[in-house]
Amino acid sequence: MMDKQQTQEFIAKRVAQELQDGNVVNLGIGLPTLVANFIPADKSVDFQSENGFIGLGSVPAEGKEDMNIVNAGGSCVTILPGGVFFDSATSFGIIRGGHVDVTVLGALQVAENGDIANYMIPGKMVPGMGGAMDLLSGAKKVIVAMEHTAKGNPKLLKKCNLPLTAVKAVDLIITEMGVIEVTPEGFTLVERNPEYTVEQIQEATEATLHVAPNLKEMVV
Repeated sequence: MMDKQQTQEFIAKRVAQELQDGNVVNLGIGLPTLVANFIPADKSVDFQSENGFIGLGSVPAEGKEDMNIVNAGGSCVTILPGGVFFDSATSFGIIRGGHVDVTVLGALQVAENGDIANYMIPGKMVPGMGGAMDLLSGAKKVIVAMEHTAKGNPKLLKKCNLPLTAVKAVDLIITEMGVIEVTPEGFTLVERNPEYTVEQIQEATEATLHVAPNLKEMVV
């Protein structure tokens, strides 16, 4: 059984496999920021941050942080050679103009039709909307990277019961249990972690899981 850090790194490594050479990619706060740590040296991916730069690098080693270089969530990051800083208007112009190939976001809930709730829990302090609404409508592909359940409660639902960030926006979900595509028929399991059976994944999912005929094992 993986601990929380191992689980998040497992998910991030699998997400990194979805990114193509030359992609412009926006990473949400939290778990998605780890994806930048697992890009192979022979693959060039340009990470964009909505607070105003392209060229996001890996998370800095402890003690090597530069407090002037932070992502949209306020966490210290690095910038690669050739990276550029710009104002927020330009940054959101890139997002809203459809120039982001992939956005990787966390989620509180995802519905089987692709609805996503990821910015608030009524009565609780959470980071808020940020640029999520713009990314969900402007990015060419939306990947949700998250743990499959929250304290044992399913996060993949028939219908979200938290306030929505966007409707019918999610394309792919990657959790520690499997890789799930959002299709017109609902959730389709296309890869599973060999540590879990299909039945266990379904048990942790409120919505019905359709199983792809050519179901593969996750390899990270």
